[in-house]
Amino acid sequence: MMQSEMIHTDRVLIVEGKYDAVRLAHLTDAMILLTDGFGIYKDKQRQQLFRALAQKNGLILLTDSDAAGFRIRNYITNMVGAQNVVQAYVPAIHGKEKRKAQPGKEGLLGVEGVDDGIVLQALRDALGAEAGAAPARPEGRQITYTDLYEWGLSGRPGSAERKAKLLNALGLPPRLSKKELVEALNRLYTFEQLDEMQLKILDN
Repeated sequence: MMQSEMIHTDRVLIVEGKYDAVRLAHLTDAMILLTDGFGIYKDKQRQQLFRALAQKNGLILLTDSDAAGFRIRNYITNMVGAQNVVQAYVPAIHGKEKRKAQPGKEGLLGVEGVDDGIVLQALRDALGAEAGAAPARPEGRQITYTDLYEWGLSGRPGSAERKAKLLNALGLPPRLSKKELVEALNRLYTFEQLDEMQLKILDN
């Protein structure tokens, strides 16, 4: 796919599951986070992360077109405030994803099963004039995978415990992947802020 067809946005894209995220990764350079289906209802730390990112960057919600997708969409919109969200909709198309033996309960394709062109149009329609604007790059030095290692959060003895302690103190979900973690930290903190915070949190 040509680079020009990629949607650029500073907003954080919220989808239901990992197959949706994989599907969308080549269509947009947005940060993508998952609701884990209805898992968002009970995951207080992920809710806190969504609220923080909604305030700072704004969200794009792209859930499935079935009843469950609309329940999740409404829940998140109410949770973070409608003013912080743009809604992207894929049409209700009957069918099933190739990886599934049976279609979903309502017989509709989820986000992962819809053609690229339809998804791109849904994102363009939701973003309006914002579509195509280059994401704002945080000022100053970026937090990197190397920093996670240097802070003892990755690839070292005791890393899992240190990472869990830091995420808990920051109110971030414990199950963020390394990529999600670095993206979230760069959205919420400068390198200098986090360097100082991790010293206070982890070395006390």
